[in-house]
Amino acid sequence: MNLFHVILLAIIQGVTELFPVSSLGHAILFSSLVGWGTDLKSPTLLPFLVALHLGTAVALGIYFWKDWLGFLKPSAVHPVFKQTNQRVLTYLVVGTVPTALVAFVLQKKLEQLFSKPMWVAVFLIANGFLLFVGEFLKRRSKIKTLEKLTLKESAMIGACQVLALLPGFSRSGSTLVGGLVMGFTHEAAAYFSFLLATPLIFIAGAYELPKLFKLNLHTILIPTIIGGIVAGIFAYLSTYFLLRYMKARETSALLPFGVYCIILGVVSLLVH
Repeated sequence: MNLFHVILLAIIQGVTELFPVSSLGHAILFSSLVGWGTDLKSPTLLPFLVALHLGTAVALGIYFWKDWLGFLKPSAVHPVFKQTNQRVLTYLVVGTVPTALVAFVLQKKLEQLFSKPMWVAVFLIANGFLLFVGEFLKRRSKIKTLEKLTLKESAMIGACQVLALLPGFSRSGSTLVGGLVMGFTHEAAAYFSFLLATPLIFIAGAYELPKLFKLNLHTILIPTIIGGIVAGIFAYLSTYFLLRYMKARETSALLPFGVYCIILGVVSLLVH
């Protein structure tokens, strides 16, 4: 890949990480479809793609800086959750740790799927149907705000992130659906989903980035840094847009993304 391809991948990653359409799935499919010569079996591909996520994590940290700074005052009441900051931080830890452990244990087996665009396309189609299911079940549940979030619900929503370990399933999509099924509004589900994303994305990026050093591929570090900055900018803009979109469209907000995932997945299957 040249720098132009890196920047395009970074834009795709920055936008699709927060949109419920799978960032890693898009990066793999687009690299394969447009024929950039990317070696999907290369030991550097996954570390590079995940390293781009660090830009997204930084962008989310900046966007929600008041939330994270507030956690330094554990006894203060969070302005959105209306619960103590200590309680909210506990929700985030409980929602993050299980997925991080599963990812660590199954890492080698899951990495094999990243070199198989066919499976990525299948999972992307499944992600589209998952978004449909979330909207369908949402209409049959009561509407709640984050003031009603409990420890059990945060654990269950966080556990939905395990699905995103399969390339093609969206992390934000799975947690949004989890929040909707629990009865939360689209806006509340998105807010918690994006807060929940920050530590997990940062952990994944920090874990994969050192692999680029171990492989002595220092030449890719500068493009990775540039890509991370670009991804972060677009992730910030995506967060701004999506929180307002979810607030404005409390009904069927995920359906357009579900249709998009299914169409892209089917096209990818036909091409491959």
